[in-house]
Amino acid sequence: MKTNRRNPFKRCLFRIFRRNETAIHELNYLFWECTWRCNLSCRHCGSDCKTESCVQDMPFADFLNAIKPLEKRYPRNTTVIAITGGEPLLRKDLADCGRALRQHGFHWGIVTNGMLYDETRHKELLAAGLGSVTVSLDGLEETHNWLRQHPESFQRALRALKLIASAPQLNYDVVTCVHQRNLAELPALKEVLIANGIRHWRLFTIAPIGRAAHDHELQLTRAQVESMFQFIADTRREGKIDIKFSCEAYTGKYEESVRDSYFFCRAGINIGSVLINGDISACPNINRSFVQGNIYHDDLMDVWDNRFQVMREREWMRCGPCARCTEYKQCLGGAMHLRESRGENIMRCWKF
Repeated sequence: MKTNRRNPFKRCLFRIFRRNETAIHELNYLFWECTWRCNLSCRHCGSDCKTESCVQDMPFADFLNAIKPLEKRYPRNTTVIAITGGEPLLRKDLADCGRALRQHGFHWGIVTNGMLYDETRHKELLAAGLGSVTVSLDGLEETHNWLRQHPESFQRALRALKLIASAPQLNYDVVTCVHQRNLAELPALKEVLIANGIRHWRLFTIAPIGRAAHDHELQLTRAQVESMFQFIADTRREGKIDIKFSCEAYTGKYEESVRDSYFFCRAGINIGSVLINGDISACPNINRSFVQGNIYHDDLMDVWDNRFQVMREREWMRCGPCARCTEYKQCLGGAMHLRESRGENIMRCWKF
């Protein structure tokens, strides 16, 4: 398989675009970690959620009060609230939350494992203005159920995806965390998705954090990662399904082959989050040491405007192997979720 040639002119234009986006830093995608409760116990969970969490769900009124400054700053319908967890469908008030968000001018969506997403819930959420859904499908049935540690997980996730794909008003995708057990299943999984009318697919690798930190079976070798990139590039040329590698890492020579645009870690630049305890951060996957404030004693937009420099000025990431890398200007040290804290080396690099 031949990769696309690098296009220096396009890469230069992209770096200008990224610099401008960073300078403007509009908050147009905000995660709300609404619960730590979960109805699964996945082997790779980064937050170690449990069925009965010792941390209470955040009251929706608290979150709504925190995001009021966004209504004054940005035009209606320009900011997306992505509701995550834990498993957001465990909240019985989820539709009410979504309806209120639409009334206040926010688009909203959910990140779900699909276990509770049936036709009744589907109709309820659509009526409340649901606009986007992300569902996980991590291999064929046996492999997916092994990772999710539930015998019905695959069938329920597939049921959810078929319902979601049948609703033309929804933006959606299926995400697959690629590991050693499911890498060889990707071609067969692709056919399952296509056969069920599912057209949008994102692939991730599993970061060595949370429960996955010491499970070597969940980590790909560099050769296996390159095999995954080749599969993505081949499938994109085939054109039967919209597939892409996630925003998790710079891929070097594969950048023009595996995603629609170049790698851009938007944590703290366009992406923020309100965590379960009120902490204000960026992508919810990044280390808690990068928290910038808390909604219970800080104004969200004041924090967004005047902090987050650690994510917008990333020269500090030029350390360890990044200090010697000839492509640092394109990568800027990789994704924030692969940094344990400021000044430490990156956990891994997928540059080829």
